Amino acid sequence: MTLIKSISGIRGTIGGKVGDTLNPLDIVKFTSAYATFIRRSGHSSSNKIVVGRDARISGLMVKNVVCGTLMGMGYDVVNIGLATTPTTELAVRMSGAAGGIIITASHNPRHWNALKLLNEQGEFLTKDDGNEVLKIAEAEDFEYAEVDDLGSYTDDDSFNQRHIDSVLALSLVDKEAIRKAHFKVCVDSINSVGGIILPQLLKALGVEYHFLNGTANGDFAHNPEPLEKNLGGIMSEVAKGGYDLGIVVDPDVDRLAFIQEDGKMYGEEYTLVTVADYVLDHKQGPTVSNLSSTRALRDVTEKHGCKYYAAAVGEVNVTTKMKEVGAVIGGEGNGGVIYPESHYGRDALVGIALFLSSMAEKGLKASELRKTFPNYYIAKNRIDLTPDTDVDAILAKVKEQYGHADGVKVTDIDGVKLDFADRWVHLRKSNTEPIIRVYSEAHTMEEADNLGKQLMQIVYDMQK
Repeated sequence: MTLIKSISGIRGTIGGKVGDTLNPLDIVKFTSAYATFIRRSGHSSSNKIVVGRDARISGLMVKNVVCGTLMGMGYDVVNIGLATTPTTELAVRMSGAAGGIIITASHNPRHWNALKLLNEQGEFLTKDDGNEVLKIAEAEDFEYAEVDDLGSYTDDDSFNQRHIDSVLALSLVDKEAIRKAHFKVCVDSINSVGGIILPQLLKALGVEYHFLNGTANGDFAHNPEPLEKNLGGIMSEVAKGGYDLGIVVDPDVDRLAFIQEDGKMYGEEYTLVTVADYVLDHKQGPTVSNLSSTRALRDVTEKHGCKYYAAAVGEVNVTTKMKEVGAVIGGEGNGGVIYPESHYGRDALVGIALFLSSMAEKGLKASELRKTFPNYYIAKNRIDLTPDTDVDAILAKVKEQYGHADGVKVTDIDGVKLDFADRWVHLRKSNTEPIIRVYSEAHTMEEADNLGKQLMQIVYDMQK
């Protein structure tokens, strides 16, 4: 059983003892702390908080606890129901709310859930703000409203359509070119909220579609992380022929991966690369991704004569850097596209619309489009942590061993990343799981995997 409190929100498994899992008592505590923080921050005069959730089996229970707690704190709740993470983010802005709570554990398995906390801009809380919420929760420093000051509750299901309308209104979404292309796509929405909103988006774009796992019941048909090892079903379906593209989203629809028309993975890392290349074709400016993302984005950005920047892992870190440098596009290599013209949040709907625009304008098949980009391979490994694992000591050891080597650039703003001339490896403690993620990239998968396992062996040797 697990409860993780981090920059990514409050995340845990459902059921078990108080303090060890995401259970009703802990949900009340953290929701109360969040409401207290929002009121004390004074960033908004609004008394509204938006609540949205993915289709997880525990979602209704968590929603009821969250909404009741917010009302008990004196806030007026706007419940938007089953909604994607980016829809909830936009709903905060569109409704003029003081903040929002997204009930989703994103790519985590079905027995997990989480509270993702938003500010008045519909953006994730900063690290400092998140730490303040945790401090308030730990001290139980909150006070509930008197009976005459209890908040109200409203259901509002209009935001899916408003989200779609906002995507269609983006200047680089070429609706006419997409319609003329007569695309047919296959979509795996993992039996979550993508099965509700994506048919509406695709219909609006004039795209013919077929859904796998399209029922939003939270009973995930496979591991919900959009990686090749989990996507055999849609890859086999697309390989049968008749499709221009396969589209895969995670349960809360902020991550996006594609399948080529031949049934092969397009490459999760190349979602952002492709969208960025299309945006830079039309609009010059900096790009940003996190330290664990492919070098291909840097290469493509420099090809356009623009500047690339790297940020620490985590959406809030990427968006902070994007605002700092005035990036025109950014995101994360896990299939997360952040397009400031829309909003500062990962948004699979925006990514789909821009990707299809690129295919339509260039007149290329997905496999042909993929060949226009530098070819890198990323190996993604993990090291499961025990309670007594000293992660800081491990990272210090790696830095010490490689930090003085010729031709190696060491970056330690988020774990340790070693940049070699033609490859890199990044070790960092996960914000969402009790693991060390080990990402490595090279020009072949074998080279990338070997580099990652070389660093993993150092960790295993330290645990003996």
